[in-house]
Amino acid sequence: MIYAVANQKGGVGKTTTVVNLCAYLGSRGKKILCIDMDPQGNSTTGFGIKKKHLSLSSYEVLIGKASMENAIQKTEFENVHILPAKNALAGAELEISTIENRANRLKMQLLTCRDGYDDIIIDCPPALGMLTVNSLVAADALIIPMLAEFYALEGLSQLTNTIKAVRSNFNPTLEIAGILFVMYDPRLNVSRQVEKEVEKYFPGKVFQTKIPRNVRISEAPSHGKPVMYYDAFSKGAEAYECLGMELLGEKLQEKKRRRLRFGKRKERDS
Repeated sequence: MIYAVANQKGGVGKTTTVVNLCAYLGSRGKKILCIDMDPQGNSTTGFGIKKKHLSLSSYEVLIGKASMENAIQKTEFENVHILPAKNALAGAELEISTIENRANRLKMQLLTCRDGYDDIIIDCPPALGMLTVNSLVAADALIIPMLAEFYALEGLSQLTNTIKAVRSNFNPTLEIAGILFVMYDPRLNVSRQVEKEVEKYFPGKVFQTKIPRNVRISEAPSHGKPVMYYDAFSKGAEAYECLGMELLGEKLQEKKRRRLRFGKRKERDS
């Protein structure tokens, strides 16, 4: 399955979700490819990769100067590979604008390696430009992280219009895997109100898992690690484990046993 993680608003946890979901699924034995399509390259940094040392990246792949197979790197985390990004990717929007089949560039490149992975997760930029369109055209399903704030509802409306356009013109089978609330505080009335509003317009599409505000989630990227490798027993690691279990169709009651087993394994390895 190819998932695009997208929302045109910045600061809604797209990259955090991509990095931590990839890490969890990889720890479960799934072979995972992360594709960083954000010129900021935060997913790349989140996996401990130094952007200044990159010779090949998603930029070279999109403009046709490198194959995806040659640009993919193995991370130090279990079963996770990445197509990294660097700042040059920002110029790809303009460079591919005159290329034939410009909305299908990523999809065509993925044909060469898709069968080698169980799941592929794409980190989209905080904009609805050609990089995001390429990601949505290549994807099977969309994960939408959002804040439980009323302004976020406007952004969700704009994104759904883009989804409709992509379905009509390029990818009719694109579906919404789920809407994920991040930095969620259940004590706030506005959080519950926004959740109800989203449930009304997207019935059955809101993830049961809510990602809380958690200092360990915030600290982990500065160490170049997903939160489950930074602090396996944090609330942030538990939340992303629950999200991974939802995607795998598993019951969330199993999470404690798996977390304990993972934590003990990490203690032995350290």
